[in-house]
Amino acid sequence: MKDFVIRTENLSFSYAKKKQALKNVNINVPKGSIYGFLGPNGAGKSTTMQLLTGILTSTEKNITVFGKELNSQIPDVFSKIGALVESPSLYLHLSAIDNLRCITELKEISETKIPEVLELVGLLENGKEKVKHFSLGMKQRLAIAMTLLGEPELLLLDEPVNGLDPTGMSDIRELLVKLNKEKGITIFISSHLLAEIEKMCTHIGIINKGEIRFEGTMEALSKRAQGCSILVETSSLKKHFECIKTAYPSTKTEGKNQFKVVLKSKEEIPAFSKFMVVNEIPLYELKIVEGLEEWFLSLTK
Repeated sequence: MKDFVIRTENLSFSYAKKKQALKNVNINVPKGSIYGFLGPNGAGKSTTMQLLTGILTSTEKNITVFGKELNSQIPDVFSKIGALVESPSLYLHLSAIDNLRCITELKEISETKIPEVLELVGLLENGKEKVKHFSLGMKQRLAIAMTLLGEPELLLLDEPVNGLDPTGMSDIRELLVKLNKEKGITIFISSHLLAEIEKMCTHIGIINKGEIRFEGTMEALSKRAQGCSILVETSSLKKHFECIKTAYPSTKTEGKNQFKVVLKSKEEIPAFSKFMVVNEIPLYELKIVEGLEEWFLSLTK
C-alpha cells in the first residue's frame, strides 16, 4: 500500500447558513509527490486548505496526515508542516532577515537556518533589504522561505503563483520542483491555473463545486483527456467552410480565416493536411492545441 502523507475520506463541510462547500471529498497525496489541487475560483480549494491546516475544524475525524487523524496531532504536527494559505503575512517595514527572525523566535528555531532558507529561495543577496521594496514574486519566495524554516516534510501552498508575471511563475515553479527533488518535501499546491499545475505536478486532484471530479497521476490525466485540437489558418474560409465542415463536423470558426478542428489524436494530422491539399484549400498555419485544457474546462463548467 502506498505511503500517503494526506488522506481525506468523504470530507464534507458547510459554512453557517450557506450551501455545502465540500461534499464527500476524497484526497490521496503520496509521500514525495507534488500534488496539484486544481479548480476554478469558488470550487472549494481554500476551504480544503483551511481544514488541512486546522484553521477550520472537521468534527468527523476524516482527515489523516502522516498516517494519523489530524485533530489528535494539533498543534505538534505543525512542526512537520509548512503552510502558506492565501496572502503571505509579511512585515513590509522590516528586512527579509528580520521577517524570518520573527518566525524563528515564534517557533524556537535557531537563527542559523535563516541564510540556508534564503539561499534555497534565491534571496540570499537580498536578506538585508526591506520587504516593501520587493517585487510580488520576491515576497512570495520570502513567504515560502518562512515555511521552510522548520525543515518541514510537507508544504501546503494556497495559490502561490496567483498574480505573478510569467517570470515570477517560472521562478516559483522551479523552486518547488527543486525543493521536492533535493529535499524530498511533499508539496500540496492549490491553483486555478492548469498550465502551471501541468508543468510541475506529479499527481493531481480536480475539484469543482465542492466535489472531486478527477484524481490521479498526470500521466493518467493525459490519457483521460485524449484527443487533439488543432487551430488552422487558411484564406477565404467562408468559401471553403462547408467542405471542411462536411469532412470534419467538429469544425468551428475562430476568426476571419481561422478555424478549430478536434481530432482523435495527433496521428490524424497528416491525413487532415492531405485533405486540405487535395481539396485545394490553402493551408497557411496549423497549430496543435492540447486537448487537456478543453477537457478540464468541461469538468469545471
